Amino acid sequence: MRILHTSDWHVGRRFNEHEVLDDLGLVLDELVAVVRGQEIDVVIIAGDVFDRAAPSAESVAFLSERLRLIRDAGAQIVMISGNHDGASRLGYGSWAAAAGGLHIITRVDQIGTPVELCDEHGPVYFYGIPFLDPKIDRGHFGDDQLISHELILDAAMDRVRADIADRDARRSVVLAHCFAVAGERGGALPVGAEIADDITDSMRSIACGGVEVAPTAVFEGATYVALGHLHSRKSIAENIRYSGSPLAYSFGDRGERGAWLLELNADGIERIDPVALPTPRRLTTITGRIADLLEDPRYDPFTDDWITAIITDPSYPLEAMRRLRARFEYCVRLEFRPDEASASDGLSYAQRVSGKSDEQLTAGFAEEMRGGVPLSDIETELVREAFEALRAQEARS
Repeated sequence: MRILHTSDWHVGRRFNEHEVLDDLGLVLDELVAVVRGQEIDVVIIAGDVFDRAAPSAESVAFLSERLRLIRDAGAQIVMISGNHDGASRLGYGSWAAAAGGLHIITRVDQIGTPVELCDEHGPVYFYGIPFLDPKIDRGHFGDDQLISHELILDAAMDRVRADIADRDARRSVVLAHCFAVAGERGGALPVGAEIADDITDSMRSIACGGVEVAPTAVFEGATYVALGHLHSRKSIAENIRYSGSPLAYSFGDRGERGAWLLELNADGIERIDPVALPTPRRLTTITGRIADLLEDPRYDPFTDDWITAIITDPSYPLEAMRRLRARFEYCVRLEFRPDEASASDGLSYAQRVSGKSDEQLTAGFAEEMRGGVPLSDIETELVREAFEALRAQEARS
């Protein structure tokens, strides 16, 4: 059986307020071509199918059409809900969809009941673990002690392991939407800076009690674990992997976009290969004085990219974003990092402000932010009056 592991489609999400549904369509069209060309039997979507709990009508129609194209290409679909999805909406009519080859797992009571799909070697059992919030979902397990992602995922996998044992299943695939890290049950788990590289601003935190990770040990017993939530393709163990999102949704979503192609033989995993998907628009960071960014021909190859511009002018240029977008239409982020020498003339911040009045500090700040344009006489008088009124108020209190 040939299985394509994907996740985190985030249908309806924008890139810094820019609509990217057409870009996602181009990527998923290529995914459909992979399904057809590689004769994929099953496509997995491991959660965050939509970007929001109540997706727009346009997003619903978009997803419906792409799922139809995948089915027309010959693959069945198994998908679960993630922390961005509205589980009840995504799962509506799942009993009917299953008859057409679309298997949707969004409820806790579906955990441990597999979707059974067969090839020439017999059945492969697909178990879905939709996103579980320990604070909300532990009641479904009848255990108020399931207060962490580790504990509630282990409880969910206990249901899966019991069913695998009852069936004496040789081949099983678990879909889960969570933040997994290599580790053992009850061990110290990484937090903060240790997991910072995996977290991007296009992800929504799932922290519970300050901890959002669970160890890979909870997934023991499955032939393959198809994870969703992280937006970069990653292998935590040979049989436990993230596919990442098919499209970059922030500058943190770096790395090649794609999926995993899993091939099962009669006894288990035959091979796992990466599948590359196209990048409709690259992520590029450009750095320099604004005049160079606007005029230097070496930046010509980047005019159609998503752009973060880091401006190093000694003072903040006027209308910087508007001017940059005249050349880089998709400039979406702007950072001001003045050259250290020109910004401070070798003086520390304390030295630069030492002995200056509130009025002088305000005037200096305004001048720096306006690209070296000082306050006018009228503006200087308004600043003086504002500080005098403030001091009078403080004196009265």
